[in-house]
Amino acid sequence: MIKEDDIETVWDDDEPEAAETEVGSEPLERLRFITDRGQAPMRIDKYLTMRIEGATRNKVQQALEQGFVIVNNNTVKANYKLKPGDEVVVYDTRTPENTEVIPQELPLDITYEDADLLIVNKAAGMVVHPGCGNYTGTLVNGLAFYLQQEHVDTENLHRVGLVHRIDKDTTGLVVIAKTSPAMTNIAAQFKKHTVYRRYIALVWGDLPEDTGTIIAHVGRNLRYRKIMDAFPDGEYGKEAITHYKVLERFNYVTLVELRLETGRTHQIRVHMKYMGHPLFGDTTYGGDTIVKGTVFSKYKQFVENCFKILPRHALHAKELGFKHPTTGEWIQFDSALPKDMADVIEKWRGYTKANVK
Repeated sequence: MIKEDDIETVWDDDEPEAAETEVGSEPLERLRFITDRGQAPMRIDKYLTMRIEGATRNKVQQALEQGFVIVNNNTVKANYKLKPGDEVVVYDTRTPENTEVIPQELPLDITYEDADLLIVNKAAGMVVHPGCGNYTGTLVNGLAFYLQQEHVDTENLHRVGLVHRIDKDTTGLVVIAKTSPAMTNIAAQFKKHTVYRRYIALVWGDLPEDTGTIIAHVGRNLRYRKIMDAFPDGEYGKEAITHYKVLERFNYVTLVELRLETGRTHQIRVHMKYMGHPLFGDTTYGGDTIVKGTVFSKYKQFVENCFKILPRHALHAKELGFKHPTTGEWIQFDSALPKDMADVIEKWRGYTKANVK
């Protein structure tokens, strides 16, 4: 049964900033049922309070307001009255504050470290923080072990250390604060949008312009709450701004630089899909099939080979810059493209030279 803490609100994208959040802030299915044929009409908030062990009316109403309760594939309000045969799905998000951190010795690629902060070059496949279904093997688990060896207090690591997050399958630079003052300072810089973040991505299609800015609110998909969507009219979601610059064109795919002015959940992936250029290999937002190209079997085989080399979305957090929380001096870091992404880019470069005139 679901307990009270199992129905929880999302960790707000701005507290701290969440450039590309992944497991832990995404809702996961916790309960699914179909009401009995003899079910008398009853408000859903009252019904779930009775049904879920330890749940309070307030928590259930929060979950309904956040869209984490779906009835017949639609979100509903607290006053919705359940009918016989209604299919109800309850999602939850377990924030880092509710998750015990288990120190684990894990391989960490530390780019920089001082008394205030760490810069880690995160590998593909590593979730940043513990959450539903990912309580071990995360970056935070590895950091807890590493910092314990330095006799750093890690009791509040899950709240103090994480200034921002990137997706499980996104590689690249993440900053971790080692002290509360550093956390407060760097988080404020993220909120003011003064942190420099440069991503490199391989996207489907040939972008019409060499440079541009994508402005469209980003929020949870109105029907499928586990994914995000773009809302150009700005009536839903939060303001999101992404600047892009073409680095190299391969006719059917394009290598681009992306700079975040805001940091919303899956912002880059959602904005590029909204532009009609989903990230290469992005299984969530339509980039894991052939979006552009020819019908020739040779081309299809080439793309499939690329998918095998890079079995994830092609996104790398390459550069990160901000003012040092203690000295006030500007510090900036760079990371090399991971081998799988670099190899696929090189394959596209070779394919274009050999086949596209």
